Amino acid sequence: MIVESEGYKIDFKDALNAFKFDETDKNKSNYHGVTALKAVDIIAEFEDKYVFVEIKKYDNSDELVDSFNFIAGGTIPRHKYFSWLKNYLKSKFRDSFLYRYAENKVDRPIHYICLLNFDNALNVELSKSLRRELPLNKPSERWVHILSKSCNVVNLKKWNEVFTNWPAVEI
Repeated sequence: MIVESEGYKIDFKDALNAFKFDETDKNKSNYHGVTALKAVDIIAEFEDKYVFVEIKKYDNSDELVDSFNFIAGGTIPRHKYFSWLKNYLKSKFRDSFLYRYAENKVDRPIHYICLLNFDNALNVELSKSLRRELPLNKPSERWVHILSKSCNVVNLKKWNEVFTNWPAVEI
């Protein structure tokens, strides 16, 4: 199951199905129509899980990292650019969850992966922030269902180190 999206090609070798979820072609079966909801770029369906993949590729990631006031070895302050990106990635997941809920396709754990072209340190900070805000697992005893089982923000190199069954290449 090879899916091309946003300048990457990902081979979900063991998937039952994998497809571009934010389809813009009205003639494709995954087209959702025009709604106010956002959609992740790719969804891969497996026997025991769903994987949501959001891809963001910035022309000059070094410049963007500088704008986030990244200091090597330090922390990234919650500043407007970082907050905007975190909120954007969060809304992509939540809106896609709503799409899938409406399609009756939230019957398995969901794993969220953001493939960005930032360095590992910035991606780790985004991962931590997203994990708190999605939230992962069941944050309340009252919850019967979870929104997401995991959340990872990785660059292409890290993707290929961590998700060895799903090789990705830039196209």
